[in-house]
Amino acid sequence: MSFADTARIIIKSGKGGDGHVSFRRELFVPNGGPDGGDGGRGGDLIFEVDKGMTTLGDFRMKRKYAAESGENGGKKRCHGKNGRDLVIKVPYGTVVKEAKTGQVITDMSGDNLREVILTGGKGGLGNMHFATSVMQAPRFAQPGQQAQELEVILELKVIADVGLVGFPNVGKSTLISMSSNARPQIANYHFTTLQPHLGVVDLEDDSFVMADIPGLIEGAADGAGLGHDFLRHIQRCRVLIHVVDAAGTEGRDPLSDIEKINSELKEFDPALAAVPMIIAANKTDAIYNDGSSPDPVEQIRAVYEPKGIKVMPISAATGEGVRELLYSVAALLKETDRQPLIYEREYDIKAHQNEDLPLNIYRESGKVYVVEGPRIDRMLGYTNLEDEKGFKFFQNYMKENKIIDQLKKLGLTEGDTVRVGGLEFEYYE
Repeated sequence: MSFADTARIIIKSGKGGDGHVSFRRELFVPNGGPDGGDGGRGGDLIFEVDKGMTTLGDFRMKRKYAAESGENGGKKRCHGKNGRDLVIKVPYGTVVKEAKTGQVITDMSGDNLREVILTGGKGGLGNMHFATSVMQAPRFAQPGQQAQELEVILELKVIADVGLVGFPNVGKSTLISMSSNARPQIANYHFTTLQPHLGVVDLEDDSFVMADIPGLIEGAADGAGLGHDFLRHIQRCRVLIHVVDAAGTEGRDPLSDIEKINSELKEFDPALAAVPMIIAANKTDAIYNDGSSPDPVEQIRAVYEPKGIKVMPISAATGEGVRELLYSVAALLKETDRQPLIYEREYDIKAHQNEDLPLNIYRESGKVYVVEGPRIDRMLGYTNLEDEKGFKFFQNYMKENKIIDQLKKLGLTEGDTVRVGGLEFEYYE
């Protein structure tokens, strides 16, 4: 079994429906004008937070998600039906990354509970839009804008005010069960919790969310075990409680354990070294000291309290010291202005959507040149050529993307015909 903390899926918006080419054919109107309708708009691909979800396990069995495409236009100016949006539910705290680059597309946390990730293609215009005094029977229509498709990585980074860290079997699960409404399964074995448990700690005047982060092991920052999967959750926390087995019930050295875990945190993300921390010296009920050896709690205090890190003895099993620990944590939360980490957008889908789309430019005959392919179809899908600004944008697009330069290399001269995505134009300098 492994914790479903990440998922890799392919998402796709809906394609816009194509515009229709048709002409009125009615009794006594043998040569009616164009009446081809517009294509419907493709559906959007939307991510939405479902606060009832706690893992990305739902994405294990299904990898491809697509919104519905728009219907093509029809005769008699009939508009094609718009495609339905597809809403994908994800847990709060899910970070969406572009698979190839690993760059952040969006962080589904904070106030961002619903976001359109891929926009559906715009429907193409029917031939009724292209009739002019010169061309009264246009035999072409605009194709629908292509769908957007992207492979993404989903990463769940639990959002909690306080994170419990420490080696396996030091009592973190017991502590969160004693402190909050969380009821994790607890067993005294050397395997660890595979899934973070969230609990709300309610005090008289305060409340905060606490997460039991699965037990770390040496080498976690290098990816050993499930290290990377679990360490990423700690980045969100405002305060850390470092739980250590002060009694050394398994023959471990508490001071060495603290140092190793702190090293793992710092190696994974240097910023974690600055997160406020309290050390919970647990299992004090199991400390048997006849005075012949140093008190382990005092040894920990001697090392860490001079560094400004408070050390508090507790017994999660009996509840001793737990209340005092929680009030100290609440006070520390009030003192810190560190806000939960929200990941900024690094990957702009719109800026990348046309980069890899094919574009074909060739000479069809003596004075006819063709520009076709998904890249030009996409541009035409969101450009209104009937509008003066839209037509100017189209001209600039042809120049800025060096399409005119390529046509000239093929022999394009003034007066020649250029067919762009099914539309015909005469070229003038």
